[in-house]
Amino acid sequence: MRLISLIFARIFARFFDKNFKFFNHLKNKREIVAWSFYDFANQPFTTIIITFLFAPYFADVICSSEEINGIGLWSLGIAITGIFVAIISPIIGAISDTGGFRKYFFVLSTWLCIISTACLFFFKEGDVFSALVYVIIANIGFELGTVICNSYLSEISDRKNIGKISGFAWGLGFLGGLISLIIILTLMIFLPMIFTNVINIEFKIVRISAVIVALWFAIFSIPVFFLVREKKSEKLTKSHVKKSFNSILETFYQIKKYKKLVRFLIARLFYNDALITIFALGGAYAIETLNFTLIETLILGIVLNIFACIGSFLFGRLEDTYGPKWCIEISIITLFIAVLLAFFAPFFSNLLVGKSIFWFAGILIGIMTGPSQSCSRSLMARLTPFEKTNEFFGFYAFTGKATAFLGPFIFALLSVYSPQLGLLIVVLFFLIGYLIFKPLKLNNE
Repeated sequence: MRLISLIFARIFARFFDKNFKFFNHLKNKREIVAWSFYDFANQPFTTIIITFLFAPYFADVICSSEEINGIGLWSLGIAITGIFVAIISPIIGAISDTGGFRKYFFVLSTWLCIISTACLFFFKEGDVFSALVYVIIANIGFELGTVICNSYLSEISDRKNIGKISGFAWGLGFLGGLISLIIILTLMIFLPMIFTNVINIEFKIVRISAVIVALWFAIFSIPVFFLVREKKSEKLTKSHVKKSFNSILETFYQIKKYKKLVRFLIARLFYNDALITIFALGGAYAIETLNFTLIETLILGIVLNIFACIGSFLFGRLEDTYGPKWCIEISIITLFIAVLLAFFAPFFSNLLVGKSIFWFAGILIGIMTGPSQSCSRSLMARLTPFEKTNEFFGFYAFTGKATAFLGPFIFALLSVYSPQLGLLIVVLFFLIGYLIFKPLKLNNE
């Protein structure tokens, strides 16, 4: 297995050397591109499994019994993941500081996700508890792998190129999600034409897609493991973990002195949680309330990814002219309107009208997904004192994970009565986030 991985690593290295010429001036070009490819590797997991395909399959097929609230259970699973990651993140931070242990846990968490995702192939109608457990395990592996991967960014970049490198990885992630959606959609369209006698072939393709995602992740994560160098290892002790927790507490006390920054971070807790909830439950909501087919859901995912690329490019230009605060305000307002449209869409007696409204809402969400996140990172950089960049951005990442369970958890509670009622919490979170964020005044205003 190691020999095969080494062969793949060499192939990737030669490919990187011949392409991606815009990093040629950097000595660590291979490391940068290899690190960026981790986003390309793991994005299909969130796109296919968490949002657009397996989530609807779980809610509609695995939880087909009328007595089981599939979308509520799915949102509860996402909430459990968020709670676990919030607790374990400081420990992962300590592991990252120890150097040699970081790569070990990086590989372990990645393969935890890969193996658990591949196992989703075996779950059919009625396998509710076991399927949910494997989804939670896979999602935990994904989130922890992402946390560790992010810790390499400060080592392979400097203050001059960190934005360019991060943006490049972000773009590769969108590309990975888009390609994976197109592959699965192609299977959905053409395999039923070939195997006309196979019962429930669409559901079988959903299960096969879990294996495809796992293989994709396994292959394209190879570069980061073999081409990104590890810093000198240290012995992992209890003091490292304790130091990590103390660092968060110390940063919390320091950051309270910066009132504008605190207001921004509190606002972000709400609108970021709302966005996380949309990603986790959007596909399942479309199938449960508007009778979307799996193919329609996949097409929706492709369209959203395309408009996300357009939105990121467009607002990247607008940010230079109007500033990140203006862009964030526009994105929150637009997302608020989009979710309201998605809430009212199922009330229309004409299903075609309801679906059309939902499609329009989805396009708005796609356009604003990138700007709401990239502009938030940019505004954080503007509000952060230069000498406190590392510790404040570490706290920024921690707060992004600390309450990520809240939206899905409340959604799970409210969806017992109706998935649409659950969506109201997303509307409320966007509204609260906007009301807190709006009074924020920057130095140049």
